Amino acid sequence: MWTWFRTPARLVPTAFLLVILLGTALLRLPISQAGSGETSVLQALFTATSAVAVTGLVVVDTAKHWSLFGEAVIFALFQIGGVGIMTSSTLLVLMVSRKLSLTQQIMVTTESRGIVMGDVKAVLTLAIGVMLTVELLVASVMVPHFLGRGLSLPAALWQAMFNASAAFTNAGFSIYPGGMASFIHDPWLLIAIMVAVLIGGLGLPVYYDLRHLHGSQHKLSLHSKLTLITTGALFALSFVLTAGFEWSNPQTLGLLPLQERLVNAAYHGFMARSCGMNTLDMTAMTEESLLLTYGMMLIGGGSASTAGGIKVSTLAILVLAVWHEVRGNQDLTAFGRKVSAIVQREALSVLVLAVGMLFAGIMALRILSDLPLRQVVFEAISAFANVGLSMNATALFPPAAQVVLICLMFIGRVGTITVAVALALRYRRASYHYPEERPIVG
Repeated sequence: MWTWFRTPARLVPTAFLLVILLGTALLRLPISQAGSGETSVLQALFTATSAVAVTGLVVVDTAKHWSLFGEAVIFALFQIGGVGIMTSSTLLVLMVSRKLSLTQQIMVTTESRGIVMGDVKAVLTLAIGVMLTVELLVASVMVPHFLGRGLSLPAALWQAMFNASAAFTNAGFSIYPGGMASFIHDPWLLIAIMVAVLIGGLGLPVYYDLRHLHGSQHKLSLHSKLTLITTGALFALSFVLTAGFEWSNPQTLGLLPLQERLVNAAYHGFMARSCGMNTLDMTAMTEESLLLTYGMMLIGGGSASTAGGIKVSTLAILVLAVWHEVRGNQDLTAFGRKVSAIVQREALSVLVLAVGMLFAGIMALRILSDLPLRQVVFEAISAFANVGLSMNATALFPPAAQVVLICLMFIGRVGTITVAVALALRYRRASYHYPEERPIVG
């Protein structure tokens, strides 16, 4: 039995499943609820999965339903989920390198900028160190804002720490009544949350690269360059288009002062890709904004980060592949480096599997519920990409449909890691080749 768990692709999903089950049991306890009612197994399971998968979709009001103990359980779950994902995905990549040839091991070591199998402690220390530093700094900025709303110092500290941690881990939970929508007129608090979401969505390989970026001897790896440039481009695109689509919409940005319009448009650009702590009413947004949000949610954040989605590096590789194919280039290159055909196939596999899983999930949700297609599609993408944005439809799904959302959250969180590792471990060079043919494409 234990040999079955030695495979990384089996170990990670199993570990996360066990944490989810533990969280479910804790949330079922009477001490976890604020009222006199009872938390059902499905409600506890959904909340635990959403927390561990750092999604943020809920079927009960987080601020009203859960007691301080229940909030603490949710807090612990998304902390474990956030750090666990970063460390497990990075360490699994390193574990894969052991299975490769000497040349490939050297390539992996070079691209990981010195992170090697014997440096597990350093990887864990870096992940936890970045998390605690960012969360404490952002929480310290948020405390005065909560004090200014009449909260006591202990309550303000708890609110600040919870929301700062939810932002960094991209969990999307909020225990403040009304959520982040209550702070639509507070640009400085929104900026602090954006910083936490941005850093949390970059990923461990980028942290490692940036930490050692000094002197002329060290250069950013190709992965870090692609992640940083693509992240910046996606943010700029989302900001400009959201501002343009919602500028005159009185139900979103239309009635806000100029400064608040710009900040909230930028804020939505971050939330759409990885975190569900929205200030704008998603049900009131234009169809164009919703379509943009669909795409941004599916893309997500950086590899080995707290964000979900297919990852920005996957998008970058696919875009580069199309660009080089259109130009007739035989090799895919970027920043003076050649991207291997294996990586291109992995990126394509992740995209195709993600689209296929989403199609199946959307079809199942549509069959099991009577909700409009736009809400079904939105909730499905948000669940699979672990974003947490909602059109206020999650709690309206029947129990069977909520189970589908649970599956989408879990698969979306651990699926991309599992697929990537499985593909890398199964790669082998064939000792023979078949005759080549070119099927017609297009």
